Amino acid sequence: MGKNIAVMFGGTSSEYSVSLQSAASVLENFPKGYNAVPIWITRNGEWFRFCGSIENIRSDNLDGNSEKAFISPDRTSKCLITKTENITINAAFPVMHGMGGEDGTLQGLIELAGIPLCGCGTLSSAICMDKFRAHKLVSTAGIAVPMGRVFSKHDKIDPAEIKLTIGFPAFVKPLRGGSSCGISIVVNTDELIKAIKKAFEFDNEIIIEEEIKGFEVGCAVMGNEELITGEIDEIKIAGGFFDYTEKYTLKTSQILCPAPVSADVSNQIKQTAKTIYKTLGCKGFARVDMFLGENGNIIFNEVNTIPGFTEHSRFPSMMKAAGYTFSQVIEMIIEGALK
Repeated sequence: MGKNIAVMFGGTSSEYSVSLQSAASVLENFPKGYNAVPIWITRNGEWFRFCGSIENIRSDNLDGNSEKAFISPDRTSKCLITKTENITINAAFPVMHGMGGEDGTLQGLIELAGIPLCGCGTLSSAICMDKFRAHKLVSTAGIAVPMGRVFSKHDKIDPAEIKLTIGFPAFVKPLRGGSSCGISIVVNTDELIKAIKKAFEFDNEIIIEEEIKGFEVGCAVMGNEELITGEIDEIKIAGGFFDYTEKYTLKTSQILCPAPVSADVSNQIKQTAKTIYKTLGCKGFARVDMFLGENGNIIFNEVNTIPGFTEHSRFPSMMKAAGYTFSQVIEMIIEGALK
């Protein structure tokens, strides 16, 4: 019998639908020798063991194919408890994006239960989700970060001061989140006021950052002590920025993988990604997003500790360009957790 790997998907964040698509692709490409145990977490936070088909997951048709379940916090049991049986869990693979799945909360539960975790742990997941504090840590490693300021709902934000200190264009973002949900680029104070209101719909804290002149690049990093990288990619945008719609439709943008840069620049980006990964305490896998500035400097943007995992997502595409199949990537992630 193969080892049981809990594949966790869904969740209460605004990225619920993206998680379902990622989980379906992971399950389709699950490596031989392991038993996937799908765990569906609803938008309301209810837990179920899912027993239906992969297409049911893709179409969000999960009711009627599941039974109530929860992971026991008892470190001696390491199991998923359902009405009909207790299933031993040898490792947990969260395929969840955003708050409640990628921010350290779920990772904390898994680690409390003593179950090996596929991917970043509690602390690194929480730090990477917090854009401002991640920037602060990475800057101590000598890597450039965008200038930005954090505000809570209780702070008085003076648009004139933002114009003076940050300047326009500027990005307004929820402090914690993913898939560019709630993010706006603004060029004047009227747009700034609207963008602030929008960002606060997604989080109690927001960050306002300067625009970086250049283009965005990403690097898939895998491993614990010994790190490997995929080929870097470049996001080519016709206009605006890489928002939620562009990320999942590519209507006016392109993702070039490998990125059309020199071998020296590519290696510099890969080494910078590894440094960021280590600085933030990442394990297992993560996608490190950076900017390549107009003068050739590398600026840190953010780390996605559970990046998109569809067949066409950036992380598996980067690894494919480096010679790894989707199934091999999943197997490497699982084996890293079990070790």
